[in-house]
Amino acid sequence: MAEDWQEGGFGLYLHWPFCQAKCPYCDFNSHVAREIDQSRWLSAYIAEIDRYAAKVPNRVLTSVFFGGGTPSLMQPYVVAGILERIRHHWPAANDLEVTLEANPGSVEAGRFAGYAQAGVNRISMGIQALNDRDLARLGRIHTVDEARRAFDIARNQFERVSFDLIYARQDQTLEDWQDELNQALSMAVDHLSLYQLTIEQGTAFGDRYNAGKLRGLPQDDQAADMYQATQDICGAAGFLAYEVSNHARPGAESRHNRIYWRYGDYIGIGPGAHGRLTLNGQRHATEQWRAPGKWLQQAEAGNADELRSPIAPSDQADEFLMMGLRLVEGIDPRRYARIAGRPLPQDKLRYLQDIGMIEHDAAFLRPTAEGRLVLNAVLEQLLVD
Repeated sequence: MAEDWQEGGFGLYLHWPFCQAKCPYCDFNSHVAREIDQSRWLSAYIAEIDRYAAKVPNRVLTSVFFGGGTPSLMQPYVVAGILERIRHHWPAANDLEVTLEANPGSVEAGRFAGYAQAGVNRISMGIQALNDRDLARLGRIHTVDEARRAFDIARNQFERVSFDLIYARQDQTLEDWQDELNQALSMAVDHLSLYQLTIEQGTAFGDRYNAGKLRGLPQDDQAADMYQATQDICGAAGFLAYEVSNHARPGAESRHNRIYWRYGDYIGIGPGAHGRLTLNGQRHATEQWRAPGKWLQQAEAGNADELRSPIAPSDQADEFLMMGLRLVEGIDPRRYARIAGRPLPQDKLRYLQDIGMIEHDAAFLRPTAEGRLVLNAVLEQLLVD
């Protein structure tokens, strides 16, 4: 029988930790640096790729994702060198997806042709808002006009282009969001990621919120109305919700993120990058050193992993549930039983089905539209105590 991870696919995530500026809502591992020795970073990435290739050779790679940070600050030769090394080690699926996250600034847009030549075939652009006031509040350093120009350049270079927007922003009304979403759909190519603003502790927004200085955030019921409007407007435009925050034309879903949500294997390379990797039948969690300087030194010394530890079956089962139930397609309960060593609790499944939160039979389990609105509450019923 095929190993369990093969049902989810195999991907590679590369983290570029540098940004031009730190956004106040961001809790990702991103840093502002005046000077970056990109050739040195390329050599370090290649060393880590070589190390992992020795551990998991000959797997068919379905996705490569450059995340960050702001990967569009990478020189195209760095991206080209990384992708050349990846192709040297692993056979690629015929429809290999190579995504690079980009900020919509003029400097990054000028590199798009080089990325396409290197082998990138999908751009994910962090636009975040379509009015200049809110862009400034979000700490973004581009304007709407710059974003539209960069998006047009990307659309002419790449067949697949996605962009992100954040809603439930300060002083944003439901009507504001409906108008902005319709503008976004008039621009969109095949994919949109639409996230509700969350206030994370340890960020500038978190500090302001704690001090009572982040005013104008919508109430929960207003944010729920914005979520529902998002589903309705995107669905009517043919951008179907295939995951809680992601909408796509059929066939244009993010293959890389589906590896996470379908609980496949993926290598994580770069400062703070996480991975999930099956070695000799045992699934492991990996995490690389978080500080860029420390990561660089460790990669050059031969191993940038800070952590590699086996994951217990009960924890794997919980991860599988938490990721898989974000997908509209849901999960296969039989796969859950194989991972956990026991089936899902039937009494809780019956209860959730009776109150209209899930649909399930022997072959699938998925949240209903109502269940996706309160997904955390659904998960609380099903996760291992």
